[in-house]
Amino acid sequence: MKTNLHVIKNIKIYLSISIILVTLSIVIFFTKGLNYGIDFSGGNLFQLKYTSTSVTLNQINENLDKLAKELPQVNSNSRKVQISDDGTVIVRVPEISENDKRKVLNNLKELGSYTLDKEDKVGASIGDDLKKSAIYSLGIGAILIVIYITMRFEFSFAIGGILSLLHDIIIAVGFIALMGYEVDTPFIAAILTILGYSINDTIVIYDRIRENLKRKHKGWTLEECMDNSINQTAIRSLNTSVTTLFSVIAILVFGGASLKTFIMTLLIGILAGTYSSIFVATPIVYLLNKKKGNNMEDMFKDDEENDGKRIEKILV
Repeated sequence: MKTNLHVIKNIKIYLSISIILVTLSIVIFFTKGLNYGIDFSGGNLFQLKYTSTSVTLNQINENLDKLAKELPQVNSNSRKVQISDDGTVIVRVPEISENDKRKVLNNLKELGSYTLDKEDKVGASIGDDLKKSAIYSLGIGAILIVIYITMRFEFSFAIGGILSLLHDIIIAVGFIALMGYEVDTPFIAAILTILGYSINDTIVIYDRIRENLKRKHKGWTLEECMDNSINQTAIRSLNTSVTTLFSVIAILVFGGASLKTFIMTLLIGILAGTYSSIFVATPIVYLLNKKKGNNMEDMFKDDEENDGKRIEKILV
């Protein structure tokens, strides 16, 4: 099955949509900012286990919601509560005083007696270290992707790939900022997952472009080559995205509030990545080659040292 998209022909429309979305996301990011969780901003962690009764996540949240009227730091937007199958409860709240800690622990006793297994404090300096580590992780991932695509294809393809990844990340981050979801360490894992997922679809299209360039279809212009390559692989990319989204939506519905930021980041990132792999990455490669004056003929070069065989040489 093959689509009939005219991506290169309508390049201005598709890139304009991306520019608008990216611009809006950047504006939202700088005006609203991110709601950094305890992992990044610092705070307190309580790990406890009820001994006389079993409690549910809803009961704990209702209990803390009552306390939030007196102690705003533990409101539903600031805290994070997790409960495991064995009854272990983990409560994360922003940094509070010793007196407020006692209020939280005493309030939780209303649900039953418990043992306090662990109490930790995450300082702001640790949060800053996590931010730096997250930036380094994203930077190293991007550099490795550029190196790989440059070696596999050509540098202009790497530029198209990395710009499309920036497009996906900026839109995902802008959405999280808009919704005010708490940003924690799983958010970074979601961003790195988006990097790998999006570039996979892009490389599939790049590979088809290389194959079609190697065949050197008669009468094809560079625009036709790239449009046909996109149409030959678009259904595959869409099918992959749809099946992945089914799993993501299932986790969103049944995974609980603690996974909301992670799943919503993945959801928006996959949607943006599907769009960028088809409508952003290849058009950028086309524009870079068009600017250099390259066409179908220029993207091949005879290698006389290789038994006179025609080999692929993308961009002289």
